[in-house]
Amino acid sequence: MSARITFDQLARAPDEAIDVALGAALISKDVYDELDVGALLLQLEELGGPLRGGALAGMPLSAQVDAVSERFRELGFRGNADDYYDVRNSLLSDVLERRTGIPITLTVVWCEIARRAGVFARGVGFPGHFLARVDELPALSGRAASAPVIVDPFHSGRVVTDVDARRLLQPTQGPSAELTPRLFEAATSRATLVRMLTNLKAIWAGRGEHTRAFVALHRLVSLRPDSADLLRERGALAAGLGLSDLARRDFERALELEPGVGEAALRKQLAALAGSRKAAPN
Repeated sequence: MSARITFDQLARAPDEAIDVALGAALISKDVYDELDVGALLLQLEELGGPLRGGALAGMPLSAQVDAVSERFRELGFRGNADDYYDVRNSLLSDVLERRTGIPITLTVVWCEIARRAGVFARGVGFPGHFLARVDELPALSGRAASAPVIVDPFHSGRVVTDVDARRLLQPTQGPSAELTPRLFEAATSRATLVRMLTNLKAIWAGRGEHTRAFVALHRLVSLRPDSADLLRERGALAAGLGLSDLARRDFERALELEPGVGEAALRKQLAALAGSRKAAPN
């Protein structure tokens, strides 16, 4: 996809056509208006260094992972455990500049380095801690398949064992949580961007920066246009920001998608919006 594409255009593409790195770059541009998206993607391209051009293709998965993680550490990338909720950890442009981030942004970087090295790497939406997964390339699927390797870019690209995974799972799922294969399934590009934006929305809202939270929420609706939950949330925030027409459309669409869910509250909000329009001066 071209760096000139808008986020809305990206969001309308099929999952398999969505470029996660481009989406993450466009999310950064929402914050830094002067950001050169093409230059940022070129910077990401160059991170692979000597691994670029498929240098690791065909090697055993463990060797692929070791080489990518060694390159990742050599570049200085690390998890920002000291200031986890710094918004810059969630913005690809800042992550590339500062070499620090949270699990999901660091996983995007790790996977981009891996992809250019000929490694089939994808993100994993593990509960509470985004991870990477490395599989055999589909073109090599005819040979005896190796078990996927799970990697934690937040912790320097270490390989995740079952013991590690249980430890990561407990804060969100409790001590009795069980590991299942579903937890390690590859996340779609759309799901990855949704999770990234959900993090950002929560950070902006927590800081009282409601306009920025609205922008993140607007991007989420672009990715999930038929999510009644997101439409209700955007409608409420739009109403608070004085965007009455958008709020009305969101509430009405949410009622179409999920009749009866919160209907009384939504109709009350619609009535209030209608009343405010009548009271507005001509």
